[in-house]
Amino acid sequence: MWRELGDPLVPATGFGPLAGLTVAVKDLFAVEGHRVGAGNPEWLAGSRPEPTTAPAVAALLAAGAAVVGIARTDEFAYSLAGTNGHYGTPPNPAAPERISGGSTSGPASAVALGQADIGLGTDTGGSIRIPSSYQGLYGIRPSHGAVSTEGLLPLAPSFDTVGWITREARALRAAGRVLLPPDGGPAPSGVVLAQEIIDVASPEVAASVRRAVGGWRAAGLPRIRGVRFDAGVLPGWVRAFQTKQGVEAWRQWGPWVSRHWESLNPDVRSRFETASKYTPDDLTAAERVLREARARVDDLLGNRILILPSASSVAPTREEAALGGPVIEQARAQTFQLTCLAGLTGRCAVSIPVRSRTAPVGLCLVGPRGSDRHLLDLAVRLEAARV
Repeated sequence: MWRELGDPLVPATGFGPLAGLTVAVKDLFAVEGHRVGAGNPEWLAGSRPEPTTAPAVAALLAAGAAVVGIARTDEFAYSLAGTNGHYGTPPNPAAPERISGGSTSGPASAVALGQADIGLGTDTGGSIRIPSSYQGLYGIRPSHGAVSTEGLLPLAPSFDTVGWITREARALRAAGRVLLPPDGGPAPSGVVLAQEIIDVASPEVAASVRRAVGGWRAAGLPRIRGVRFDAGVLPGWVRAFQTKQGVEAWRQWGPWVSRHWESLNPDVRSRFETASKYTPDDLTAAERVLREARARVDDLLGNRILILPSASSVAPTREEAALGGPVIEQARAQTFQLTCLAGLTGRCAVSIPVRSRTAPVGLCLVGPRGSDRHLLDLAVRLEAARV
C-alpha cells in the first residue's frame, strides 16, 4: 500500500480548513525531496528526488493537511485493477477477498483503512471512480482542467485529471473547496438517468443503483427524469477513447518503455504494445468519433446531471484476478463503457457508495463541466439522506 510512510512524511505548511487531516499521495506526484516511482521498480531506480512539490499537493499542505505517505499505483496508471505484480495488490478492507481497484489503489486503500483522510490520485479512464466503487468510498474526477496537473507524471493529457478519495462526502467537499476554482459555475438544471446505460452494469450493480434512486426520491432530493440512450454506441466510443489514450501514453512513455519492456507487468505491457501500433490514421478516426460522442452527450444532457453506475461490477475476487487477463480485461472493457462518458466530455464525476447485498457498489453523478462544487454539495445531501 505504501512506498514511503512517515509520521508525517511531509508536515503541513499552513493552517486552514484541512488542519489535522492526513493525505496519501499517489506515487505519480512530485513531492519535494522524494522520488516518483510510478509503480515500476526500474523507473524508481532511475528517478531523482523532486526539486518542487506539485501544486495540488502544495495546496493541501497549505490548507493544513499533512502528507502521511506516498502510496502505490498501477504501473504508470495504465490499469483499473490495482493488481501491481511488482508490489502486490493493496487491501480492500470492505471486501478483503476482492481487489482494490486502481490505478489510485494505494491512496484508496489507505483511506479505507483509516490510515489517511484524503487519497490524492488521478483519473484518466476511471482511476478514482473504480477504487471508490470497489471499496465503498467517495471519490471525484473533476472537470477537465479544474485542478492543475503540473508536477504529475502524465498518462494521456487529453483525459488526465487530479482527483481525490475520502470516507465521507463532507471531507470530499472540504478538499474540493481547497483544490477547485472558487467559482462554482451555474447550478445543474436537473438530474436524468438512462436505463440503457444502467443495464451496461451487472444485474447486481444495476439493482443497487436502482434501489438507491428509489431512496433518492423518497428523501425529497431533486427529481430524476428518464432519458433514452442507445448504449450500442458505447463500445465504439471506448475504442476511440482508448486509441487516443494509447497514442498519448506511447508519446509520453514509449521511448522509456522501448528500452524496458521486460520491466512491465503483462497487462500493462500488452497495453503499451497495442499503443505502439496505432497510426496517424487511427488517431484521426478516433478523434472524429470522440467529437461526435461529445456532441451527442452534450445534446442529451445539456446542463443536467446523469446518474449511472461507477463501475460495471463489484470488485473481482483476488483469486479471479490471479487467474490472469480475461476476468480483469472483461471488467475493464465493461466498466470503460460507463467511465468514458465523463472522460470524453471533460465533465466532472462523483462516485458515492450505495447499499448493496454483497460487495461495495458506487453510484456516479456526472455533472456539467464546471459544476464540481455543486456536485459535491449534492453528494453531501445524499450522504445525509443515507441513500
